[in-house]
Amino acid sequence: MIPKYRKQFNEEFSQEKYEQIQTLLKETSGIEPKFRLSESPIFLTQEFREKLLSASESIIDQIKNLPEGALEKSIPENCKVPNDTKQPHFFTIDFGVCKSKNGKIEPQLIELQAFPSLYAFQNVYEDLFCKVYPFLNELRNKISKEDYQNHLYDLIIGDENPENVILLEIFPEKQKTAIDFALTEKLLGIKTVCLTKLKKVGKKLFYENNGNLIEIKRIYNRVIFDELDKIPDLKTEFNFREEIDVEWVTHPNWFFKISKYLLPLLKHEFVPKSYFLNEFPENESLENFVLKPLFSFAGSGVNLNPAKEITDAISDKENYILQRKVSYEPIFEDINGDFSRAEIRLLYIWKENEERPILLQNLSRMTKAAMVNVDFNKKDAIWIGSSHAFFGE
Repeated sequence: MIPKYRKQFNEEFSQEKYEQIQTLLKETSGIEPKFRLSESPIFLTQEFREKLLSASESIIDQIKNLPEGALEKSIPENCKVPNDTKQPHFFTIDFGVCKSKNGKIEPQLIELQAFPSLYAFQNVYEDLFCKVYPFLNELRNKISKEDYQNHLYDLIIGDENPENVILLEIFPEKQKTAIDFALTEKLLGIKTVCLTKLKKVGKKLFYENNGNLIEIKRIYNRVIFDELDKIPDLKTEFNFREEIDVEWVTHPNWFFKISKYLLPLLKHEFVPKSYFLNEFPENESLENFVLKPLFSFAGSGVNLNPAKEITDAISDKENYILQRKVSYEPIFEDINGDFSRAEIRLLYIWKENEERPILLQNLSRMTKAAMVNVDFNKKDAIWIGSSHAFFGE
């Protein structure tokens, strides 16, 4: 898409420039990314962007119009956290870049979540693409770096002192997204703290800094709560189910409420039909659907070709969905004449008391495999991994 930008990028590309971006990322963040970076961004038209925004705005409207309490069933009983909020602070939507039956390139919804993605990393990543390939500056995000920082500061820090705000994760140094934590610290002046290091006194939480206990007023939460039960012998002073005097950014309950659970409830031409497994109609053909567990992360448990004996054997069918298959179109040409597929994630923030979320940034993922997920990019290839979308004419 947008042949002139693809042609110019491919002509200017070199392995040295790819390595330069990686070097600059390490210099900026202090660490190396633990996920593969694609050598190339993707280029999409303004027409495609309008389709993305139209679908997203419709999805936001549908969520806002749901009856109060409609999403409460999405939260497993053992994962409910007190003091829920009326809306999430983050809202991200994944679309595949697909081809319609009439041959047009269009987005198709894959997933959505109210959980922070690589907000700090992605803006730096876009900036470095533009630094190494200056012609990309004419396509870059229209939000200035200062405004971008202010948006995230207002959302995450609010009226608190940054010292009293933490980024919370479990064993953060081991996480694939550790580079985003490092860049968030630099951007906002907050500390990344491991869940195992929290101190609890009554209803208050503290972390230690230079021998001093610092009270925590707001938590920028990056813990996937339901993953904690999978860690053997995990010892913490704080349990998420306890009532504490902190503000969550975003509240852990929203990880479940804005999730695959929503997909069967949404309608739009760019939203593939989905069903809860226990409600799958007899007139639909299983071979046209992908099986997804409701409570999984990063593509785990997804079955691209579910057979009837597999679905019949599932006892908790209400915890699975079947989503109509979409075909990611290989349209992103590399320097060898091979083509990659891609999906794009729109990164919104939703400020407290604001009626609608604000689109801040995007991230893209490229693949030559069946699934657009970095864990599925096992083959030795280029134009695969984490990327960024630029929109042109």
